[in-house]
Amino acid sequence: MERSIITWLNRADWPHTLHAMTSTPRNPPGSGAAPSGAPLSAFAAMDKRSRDIFREIVQSYLDTGEPVGSRTISRRGVALSPASIRNIMSDLAEMGLIDSPHTSAGRIPTHAGLRMFVDSLLQLGEPGEDDKRQIESRLASSGRRMENVLGEASEILSGLVGGAGLVSTPAADAPIRHVEFVRISSEQALAVIVAESGEVENRVLALPPGLPASSLLEAGNYLNARMKGRTLSEARAAVLEEVGSRRALLDQTAARLVEDGLAQWSGEDPGRGRSLIVRGRAKLLDDPRAGEDLDKVRDLFKELERSENLLNVLDTAREADGVRLFIGSENPLFSLSGSAMIVAPYMNGERKIVGALGVIGPTRLNYARVIPMVDYTAQVVGRILGGARADTKRE
Repeated sequence: MERSIITWLNRADWPHTLHAMTSTPRNPPGSGAAPSGAPLSAFAAMDKRSRDIFREIVQSYLDTGEPVGSRTISRRGVALSPASIRNIMSDLAEMGLIDSPHTSAGRIPTHAGLRMFVDSLLQLGEPGEDDKRQIESRLASSGRRMENVLGEASEILSGLVGGAGLVSTPAADAPIRHVEFVRISSEQALAVIVAESGEVENRVLALPPGLPASSLLEAGNYLNARMKGRTLSEARAAVLEEVGSRRALLDQTAARLVEDGLAQWSGEDPGRGRSLIVRGRAKLLDDPRAGEDLDKVRDLFKELERSENLLNVLDTAREADGVRLFIGSENPLFSLSGSAMIVAPYMNGERKIVGALGVIGPTRLNYARVIPMVDYTAQVVGRILGGARADTKRE
């Protein structure tokens, strides 16, 4: 299996030319892509004429989605004869940076060529003012509930970019407002946890025979005193340590209730409650080349249904404060469909990264526009969620 190339675009680097921090896979035979380590070394070996022509090929392809010939390059203002342009294009093909989809067609950039373009030639700036206003106004009008904000963010990215918008929701770990154990029979009780967001989580616990009502009340009071205003993940370890070291002023049955309740609420999955929001699948069919290769479109739709795999890819953006870009087979998840994915982390009110959002589409995305737009959307989502958390605390 190929190791994925991941470009990490730190906001502090903008609007300068990008330099990648990559680990390059060995491409399969006949793929048309450059061998391991080739894109950046190829760029260093290129003269100005080759770089100019390569830039025009990629830019024309990103603009139109069509193969590019020598006459197209001439019309774009390159002051060379078509014969000279063809010779340079032949050299670029030998370097694995461009390829011909058909024997009689022009050339298109390979995934390795697109990678080199993004890493070495692409200039990034801020999103346009119209895009900024639309992102801010639509997210502001979605309210303060997290699910509404994240759903709207996915819709925005799909609409503005023309691909499928993706958002991973945070784990269900909101601050706790109240904890209670409610007997529902002689052998069972409900362990109830109420979050400050208003969400309620109930779990059924088995009770030992003859458990007095005072033990249920004692366990609930104990947890409320230590968990209110804290998240479950923040409080769980400290409470269990206190109970386990016998420092808790609890009788044995109440201590067992505390342990069982915490185990039921948190479960075995630290990412409990996470989900993937996908909007705009149909926009992937708007790509002019989609009709030419319906098998790739089907593969992409299958990938979008594998939410667990996509959540794992989105999680790579949570490792640090930066945008990450995957092109085609750089990530095994997209090796069949040849798609591109741009993702950025978003934060909560404590400036903690809690999720990621992004867009997936054809490899001929307008990277110069899409990368800043994804990053800006993540920043606005973070501000809104941070404001909602502050409002909740004041209440």
